[in-house]
Amino acid sequence: MVRYVVRYGAMRALGVFAPRGSDRHMRGARVIARTNRGLEAGDVLCVANEDLVAALKDAAQGQILREMTPEDVNELAHIKANERQEFEICQEHVRQLHLSMQLIDIEHLFGGERIVIYYLAEQRVDFRELVRRLAAEFQTRIEMRQIGVRDEAKLLADYGDCGQPVCCGSHLTEMPPVSMKMAKLQKATLDPTKISGRCGRLKCCLRYEYDTYVHLQKQLPPVGSEVVTESGKARVLGHEILAQQLLVQMEDNRRTLIDAADVRSVVKKGGG
Repeated sequence: MVRYVVRYGAMRALGVFAPRGSDRHMRGARVIARTNRGLEAGDVLCVANEDLVAALKDAAQGQILREMTPEDVNELAHIKANERQEFEICQEHVRQLHLSMQLIDIEHLFGGERIVIYYLAEQRVDFRELVRRLAAEFQTRIEMRQIGVRDEAKLLADYGDCGQPVCCGSHLTEMPPVSMKMAKLQKATLDPTKISGRCGRLKCCLRYEYDTYVHLQKQLPPVGSEVVTESGKARVLGHEILAQQLLVQMEDNRRTLIDAADVRSVVKKGGG
């Protein structure tokens, strides 16, 4: 049976969904699907082949009920329009209860089975009374979901410094670990204001080429190594990893860039 990868929900989750009967769906089709949360609107991304399903690991399962009709589009627009008012009502109850939490976003499922409230909090919050009030107010199930600042950007941010939609809001399904070590290896500026994303953390894109940099660096003599080149002996001072070049200091103290292929042998490996 043909299955499809569908993106759905405010957090842009990916699931592997079966069609109804012999229905077929084109890439980009907007659909109404049954997920483990209820009825939701989603977008068909592609056919789910075996390799893709394996790569998605524990992807949610569900069923595509139909492609969105004009009535569904109008209903979804109505739900989205009401979310702002629902958010303000929730915000007012938070103020009345003096809860130490920051509301970030609210998601009203298409089928009305639940409302998901996303919030930030430094400490554990007792929101039982808040849930009771909101359930009575909206007459549906209330789900509270605590998130981090990177999830906040995924929900609210639009474009990154590159001018493209933020990665977390477009194609990333998981937030990759990013460290300053990755920025140093790629010789990116170490100014936090220039390598931080909309979430205030290091940009996810620093992770994309890191494995390639590591692989290419392993092919170069470490910094501090003593090498023999076509022009004589030299000591490695630095790397130009992508260009596969070395900054070396010759025996006469000249500093020059040479191709890694010009190294005939490594006399002594450095520790850097």
